[in-house]
Amino acid sequence: MRLIDKLRLLYEGDTPEAHRFRYALLVFDITTVAFIVASSFLPHSPAVQIADVVIGLFVLADFSARLAISQNRWKDFLHPTTLADVAAIVSFLAPIVGEGIGFLRILRTVRLLRTYQLLARLRADSVFFRRNEELIIASVNLGVFIFIMTGFVYETQHRANDKINNYVDALYFTMAALTTTGFGDITLTGTLGHLISVVIMIFGVTLFLRLVQVLLRPNKVKYPCPVCALQRHDRDAVHCKACGTILNIPDEGVI
Repeated sequence: MRLIDKLRLLYEGDTPEAHRFRYALLVFDITTVAFIVASSFLPHSPAVQIADVVIGLFVLADFSARLAISQNRWKDFLHPTTLADVAAIVSFLAPIVGEGIGFLRILRTVRLLRTYQLLARLRADSVFFRRNEELIIASVNLGVFIFIMTGFVYETQHRANDKINNYVDALYFTMAALTTTGFGDITLTGTLGHLISVVIMIFGVTLFLRLVQVLLRPNKVKYPCPVCALQRHDRDAVHCKACGTILNIPDEGVI
């Protein structure tokens, strides 16, 4: 089997081997995010730099494999999440560029979760994911936004703003702006700082309200009606409440 065909099978196939591979990629993404957060509190020792390079090489290999199996390489290469991968690879392999860009690496987790193959696998394998898919996706989106904006706040402010000394300070400001609490003890300076504050408040509040909406929404199951295509129904619904069509909503079985 050619290498391209083998890669396509791993990334897009429906075999047990492909499922395990994509789960391994998800674990790698989550582990990398944890490393990015943890390393922001550590001094730039040789061990941390070696770990950066090793992770960068893995990210580069994954990036190259995805591009190799793409049917439209230029379109995929210019996709925002792909460009975020490029920025993350540069930051891992050339730490002098600035470790804060590495926070863009978190975008890969959202892209991986949203791929059809992995979402379908999680729905099939995990009762918890099926019941809480919207909540999980909304939480991931908000978490990604918070970490990315924290990275931008730190990278653009820590040299010029004496109130932003570490990532905790940047995270504190991001959360204060996102929740519109506005304590005022930390503010961003300059035109760029003001624009970052506006972005955090507008987009952050939107994502936060989306999470609250999912939390407060009645617990329903997502199952499209075959006639009127209504998406959400009570878990024990027999008929569609919009058109009356008989539904066959799969349950979790008898425990």
